[in-house]
Amino acid sequence: MIRGSDSRAALHEAPRKRKLGRLERVSDHLKREWQLYLMLAPTILWLLLFLYKPMYGLQIAFKDYSVFRGVAGSPWAGLEHFYTLFGNDQFLRALRNTVIISFYGLIFGFPMPILLALMFNEILHQSFRKTAQTIVYLPHFISSVIIAGIVITAFSPSAGIVNAVMGWFGAEPVYFLTKPEWFRPIFVGTGIWQEAGFQSIVYLAAIAGVSPTLYESAVVDGASRWQMMWKITIPSILPTIIIMLIIRIGNMLEVSFEMIILLYQPATYETADVVNTFIYRQGIQGGQYDLAAAAGLFNAVVAFVLVMSANTISRRYSRTSLW
Repeated sequence: MIRGSDSRAALHEAPRKRKLGRLERVSDHLKREWQLYLMLAPTILWLLLFLYKPMYGLQIAFKDYSVFRGVAGSPWAGLEHFYTLFGNDQFLRALRNTVIISFYGLIFGFPMPILLALMFNEILHQSFRKTAQTIVYLPHFISSVIIAGIVITAFSPSAGIVNAVMGWFGAEPVYFLTKPEWFRPIFVGTGIWQEAGFQSIVYLAAIAGVSPTLYESAVVDGASRWQMMWKITIPSILPTIIIMLIIRIGNMLEVSFEMIILLYQPATYETADVVNTFIYRQGIQGGQYDLAAAAGLFNAVVAFVLVMSANTISRRYSRTSLW
């Protein structure tokens, strides 16, 4: 019996020792690397205050929210706001426009930084390369308000360069920004012009990590620059492309809110109104905070499902994933 009790005590003692061992290792690690965690503290604090603390307000989507009663004092409404949301024609229109604009941005906008990075990699004249990179990076650092002003001026029917060029060929002036059918091409094109150059930095960094010996071996074998690009460069940066694609898919419903607010108008709501602008009008302008919170929560859930699905598919078929 003594031996049996000793063995049972040893079995209970072993997990305790392992637990103490883990705690000691964590404590030693924190003592050894405390400077790094001190540097991380502002970022962690920012995440807690601005990303996790606001999650408390998500319950507004399930309440009949009153500003005077507050979040805790407002009565529960269950899924009533979600039923109202999906019965709202304006929300369904905004959701459809969001998907269409995001799809256009994915099809036409996502490949552009890759193409730019590949073209920059093929430029041998360093001065010309740096000048070209500076020019295409510049729009990213310009305020969205200024970019919108440039677009509005460029497509103006009276002083815009687009209508001026059309006038050379005898065409009548067109106020493009009041035409619903023209809003999506203008918006997607503006986004490509503003962000493609800066986003190409990621792919240029991936290209810089490709081993030079691969290119040297290809030159010995008589490969052309085109063949080296297709057989070495693109396959080498493919994991980076997949990771960026997963992130882009996860942000499909996050259409640039500022640019749409600056460019759209009631005449183009038919094709320009998106989920974020719907939330802005209903929540900020209309005071329907609970309905706007329901729309925002739906937006976040769809984004989460998209990024999880894209990551799972990528991990299964290409063995490359975010986690």
